[in-house]
Amino acid sequence: MVRNTTLGSRAFDIANIVLLALLVISCVYPLWYTFCVSISEKSAANAGLVTIYPIGFSLTPYKEIINDSMFFNAFWISIQRTVLGTSFSLFVTVLMAYPLARPKRDFKTRNMFMWILVFCMLFNGGLIPWYLTIQNYHLIDTIWALVLGAGVPVFDVILIMNFFRNLPKELNEAAVVDGAGPWSVLFRVYIPCSIPVLAAVALFISVYHWNEFFNGLVLSNTQSSYPLQTYIQQLVVNIPVGSNLTPEQYKKLSELSNRTLNSAKVFIAMVPMLVVYPFLQKYFVSGIMLGAVKE
Repeated sequence: MVRNTTLGSRAFDIANIVLLALLVISCVYPLWYTFCVSISEKSAANAGLVTIYPIGFSLTPYKEIINDSMFFNAFWISIQRTVLGTSFSLFVTVLMAYPLARPKRDFKTRNMFMWILVFCMLFNGGLIPWYLTIQNYHLIDTIWALVLGAGVPVFDVILIMNFFRNLPKELNEAAVVDGAGPWSVLFRVYIPCSIPVLAAVALFISVYHWNEFFNGLVLSNTQSSYPLQTYIQQLVVNIPVGSNLTPEQYKKLSELSNRTLNSAKVFIAMVPMLVVYPFLQKYFVSGIMLGAVKE
């Protein structure tokens, strides 16, 4: 490979390295700062002295989390919501994208449904009709309200539809000649050839379900049914007032603060997505680029 070694090329490479380094720092620093606050001493965290390294060392917030049953209950609800929500939304999205990707001679009303889809992406019925619909199905305070409340991401439907349209038409024709029906073509031809875009969309959906807190706030009446992000958003450390505290409670309050405890919980909440992302990252760029190409 011939490499350009002119002064302008070197300056461009240096500028790229500096820019990318700044982007990396801007992405990593909030995570590192949150972790540093979570393991710092109470006084340093409350005084805002923590910057790029922890001041002091305390694992009291993490010990408190271990004894917090509500945190683990919310964590488990978020896991259920993410798994069920990603599976359901991906399944429904694929079923919607497949017919929309077919030629008009195979699906005569395709354009009408496509316009309806685009209209729904730009406009919605509003918060109150959405809430009343879920309430009328008796889903309030259940995991299914969180799963079905945002079941069909329209933007992801368009991504998968465009990906399907760019697959070679010869694959579909060969499958039909061999006697495959629409369901067989979808599950034996289209889906195996669409792993990149499906992985990228699955990442989008899972991140949404894991990080979203508003639906849990609206659709859950009790704190015991809150997903993790809703629980964290509602965090309050209830400090008892009065003189009837045990020595152990005084010791805990002297080491613990809202800031360190909340930072610890936020950091733990970020870990699952940080673990999952590297496994799907290799599909991310190819899936989005191919799915974004319009035929």
